[in-house]
Amino acid sequence: MDRELLWTRAQIIRQTRTFFDRRGYLEVDTPLLAPNLIPESCLEVFETAYLPPPLSTRRQAKAYWLIPSPEIWMKKLIAEHGVSLYQICKSFRNSESLGRLHSPEFTLLEYYTMDGDYTDSLSVTEDLFQFLLTELDEEGRDRSALHPPFMRIPMEEAFCRWAGFSLFDAVAQGTLEEAARELGLEPPQGMDLADLYNLIFVHAVEPRLPQDKPVALMDYPAFVPCLAKKDRPGRTVERWELYVQGIELANCYTEEGDPQKVREYFTEEGARKARTALVPHRIDEEYWKVFRPRKGKPFPLCSGVALGLDRLIMALTGRSSIDGVLPFPMEAQA
Repeated sequence: MDRELLWTRAQIIRQTRTFFDRRGYLEVDTPLLAPNLIPESCLEVFETAYLPPPLSTRRQAKAYWLIPSPEIWMKKLIAEHGVSLYQICKSFRNSESLGRLHSPEFTLLEYYTMDGDYTDSLSVTEDLFQFLLTELDEEGRDRSALHPPFMRIPMEEAFCRWAGFSLFDAVAQGTLEEAARELGLEPPQGMDLADLYNLIFVHAVEPRLPQDKPVALMDYPAFVPCLAKKDRPGRTVERWELYVQGIELANCYTEEGDPQKVREYFTEEGARKARTALVPHRIDEEYWKVFRPRKGKPFPLCSGVALGLDRLIMALTGRSSIDGVLPFPMEAQA
């Protein structure tokens, strides 16, 4: 990476902090090593171990895992203090390709807004983009594809528009696998509903998203497991993902604050993780207790966003590859 890009990267990170500081968000700094993680069957993690010193009477190694995001720590702080938080930190995901859009070690911006839902967080994210674009006002560079307001497209509409069928009708009629085959896809036998949906989304919807404006895909189907609050009918969850020039940049939920529902998620997703994980990890079976009422008050209404900062820097600087904005790309170190 050349010196000019190092300066630009530093400026974007500095201005990101300025944006949240001015809004009264508390910057936090939480561990990268965790003794247990939130189960997420859609990703793999890195395992390591703490080794006691040679003369210690307890020589048994203790397993730790590198965090895929700081969520597990930040929600504990929210439960205790009930304030809007943000963090810029390294995060880690294993078993992902190296190259244009992925790095196993990456920089994540995660922020939680109190007393707000996923639509409030989308407005905050639009304001962040506008602030950074104003600060980076660089003559001669066309950044029109990054400017707010974002397009807001419900996932059901996205499937109708680009996959050619109603997602929820297909699920209700049990024809989602048939719809995949009609699109020329060959789902493996026994693929569950969430994986079928993802197969179609990745191959038929995601490549056709508009690239001239940021796109927020809204209201994900509730059968895709995540810790987002469901809408009243229970068909969708309050979740969006942000795409910029066709590239996924951020993920947001209205956070589920019901301790029993969090417990159910950990049980169900934990069992799925145990069946499928390449790198199994310990799960905190008591984590749901974080969401129990404290001093008579429930877990606060809040919405969280996880935004890939390297990808945002890539978009803001007009680079075509994430390696171009990393000071030391992992592949180059090999």
